[in-house]
Amino acid sequence: MAFRGFCDGTHRRDFLKAGSLGLLGLSLPAYLRYAAAAAAAGRTVDKSAILIYLPGGQTHMDTWDLKPDAPEEYRGEFKPIKTNVPGIEICEHLPRLAQNADKFAIVRSVSHNLAAHAPGQMFLRTGNRPLPSLQFPGYGSVVTKEYAAPPGLPPYVSLPISSTNGGAETAGYLGVAYNPFTVTDDPNKPDFSVRALALPQGLSLERISSRKSLLEGLDTAFRTVEVKSQDLAGMDRFYQQAFEILNSPKARNAFDISQEPDAVRERYGRHSFGQACLLARRLIEAGVRFVSIDYGSWDTHRNNFEILKTDKLPKLDQGVASLLEDLSARGLLERTAILMTGEFGRTPKVNRNAGRDHWARAMSIVLAGAGIKGGQVIGKTNDKGEEPADNPQTPENVAASFYQALDIDPHKEYYTPTGRPIQIVRDGTPIKELFA
Repeated sequence: MAFRGFCDGTHRRDFLKAGSLGLLGLSLPAYLRYAAAAAAAGRTVDKSAILIYLPGGQTHMDTWDLKPDAPEEYRGEFKPIKTNVPGIEICEHLPRLAQNADKFAIVRSVSHNLAAHAPGQMFLRTGNRPLPSLQFPGYGSVVTKEYAAPPGLPPYVSLPISSTNGGAETAGYLGVAYNPFTVTDDPNKPDFSVRALALPQGLSLERISSRKSLLEGLDTAFRTVEVKSQDLAGMDRFYQQAFEILNSPKARNAFDISQEPDAVRERYGRHSFGQACLLARRLIEAGVRFVSIDYGSWDTHRNNFEILKTDKLPKLDQGVASLLEDLSARGLLERTAILMTGEFGRTPKVNRNAGRDHWARAMSIVLAGAGIKGGQVIGKTNDKGEEPADNPQTPENVAASFYQALDIDPHKEYYTPTGRPIQIVRDGTPIKELFA
């Protein structure tokens, strides 16, 4: 996967890369230690979530909120098409999503004022306006804290696809126990694998088993000693969990996308994003609680229309439509909340480079599943797509809605490491129309 920066030079920070994890190299057992600590506080629930994040900021004017009657310099090149819901139209380059419009809701009136990538991403990935004194947890970290995953599976998996996210994907004040299990390999590669689930070079299961037995003996010997050093983290049951993952087919099968028929893989699209959507479906089906997919970059300051129609929109259409169709057909959509967003919209007026620049005063967000009422548009922008003209909404309201769909109280209080109480979403109120 090719990772690149945005116009402002922002680059992704990888907090926990599954590609670098290896059994008895401490990282995987340490991860399992953190995950188990998270699960200990979790509840049993039959809901999961998928975040499809569009780094760079997707243009609302050329996707979900076209303005065919606006002046030419605003409306751009694309035309709207009808969907399977009377009265709702979206971009002509999203034909499959148009036929699945009954499964999702579009909120066209989201607005804020953070038109720079890093703060905008922190805002839209957490539902909280950034503060210099506190780093808020992302959606996946909150879900990880609230809900335990089945044994042998990570609760939160991140799939960054040819994009950056400015380091916004973090557990914030919740701590590293709630960071994602990040898979950096490209699921579209013929040899795609999750190296954390593979045997380290030169080691066999028999050899690892011998080491595990030795560690268990040492664990018994030191059982009365208070061991705090992370260097001795393996002398407990988390090495057993790591060993069980290598022995058990559960996680391995969930990540083994090669088990899917060729026709299914083609339907999702033989590209990184399409295969990430397919992998997300497999992970949710296996019991993973939260999957995030980063698909960028939508930072189209120039050649906006060419980039969208030849690359971004066809892939988005293919991957997301297939995901919605499969989740629905398998009975998973009713318990899987989906949120698709970037950090802001793009300027309604096309610039001299045939591009659109940063614009936070108006953006569109898509939600689906887990009790969210599909087949509707909430709010609208003015005739040039510049700002909300009806039913304005905030990123906090979107976050509160996403959590409500997951049966998580957005106003529940957590505590920072210093003992400060703070609500999951500080200022948001669920959008009532989503649940009408």
